[in-house]
Amino acid sequence: MGEGGGWGQFSGIIPPMLKQLSDTQTSLLLLAFTIILTLTACGTPQDVPTPTLAPATQTSAPPTATSVPAAATVNGEVISLEEFNAELLRFQGAQTALGKTVSSEEAGERVLKDLIDQILLAQAAAEAGYMLEDDKLDARVAALAEDVGGEENLSTWLASHGYTSDSFRLSLKRAIEAAWMRDKILTELPSTAEQVHAQQILLYNRETAEDIQSKLESGAKFSDLASAYDPKTNGELGWFPRNYLLEESIEDAAFALEIGQASDIIETEVGFHIIMVLARETERPLSPDAMLALSEKTLLDWLANARETSKIER
Repeated sequence: MGEGGGWGQFSGIIPPMLKQLSDTQTSLLLLAFTIILTLTACGTPQDVPTPTLAPATQTSAPPTATSVPAAATVNGEVISLEEFNAELLRFQGAQTALGKTVSSEEAGERVLKDLIDQILLAQAAAEAGYMLEDDKLDARVAALAEDVGGEENLSTWLASHGYTSDSFRLSLKRAIEAAWMRDKILTELPSTAEQVHAQQILLYNRETAEDIQSKLESGAKFSDLASAYDPKTNGELGWFPRNYLLEESIEDAAFALEIGQASDIIETEVGFHIIMVLARETERPLSPDAMLALSEKTLLDWLANARETSKIER
């Protein structure tokens, strides 16, 4: 997910929408306000570079009353150019405050993708029977105003970040509905999974790896060699489920091995690995870190499928 403004404010520092489970959507939004107000010296606007905005479509005749220049449509729901450009400004302002430089092209792509993902989640929430009612939205806005010191401070913050009252309410409503759907997706994750406990010997050239492999075949103890090459951690990979390790080839090998069996040499960008599975459990409780990794993958897979099966026009 994008970092910074708009949807990124409400979910980008989660990980894109997804990296941590929140108890309530309100706490997520309040966290975003705290981060942003801190970055902007308690409401003082930052100097924001002027990005390259997407041009509105020019027509020879005045548009009809219902015509809204669009950056994209998602299953018929319009992301207006006005909304997109405002989000782009907020995103670039947030990146500047963080000391990061993002090209206008990359920023535009990230902002539009985040907006599309947010709408897909909000639409799915509606299909699942959840839609934030106006009175509850009013209560959320009132709570946010109280948290930042009153309606005047909130109005100042909105103006300094390019929001109108209506555009902020729309953004907030979508964010809350999308967060509800995100939590629904993630709460369906199992708390246990098949896992293996593995150990590795990591070498940095193939010749040494082949020498270690020969020693193992001659009867050398795997644990002794793992400790010799990594005295700090003894080569421990710990317990992990599928879809957890960054290196898929290592994970594939681990789940294919028998307990006590050394793998062939596995080459990655990091080096040359030889691994051994020490134990296996079919229903082991997931660690918080493993749950986080699986949550991210689950949400990313859900969004990929939603984009593939939806009508999205840019």
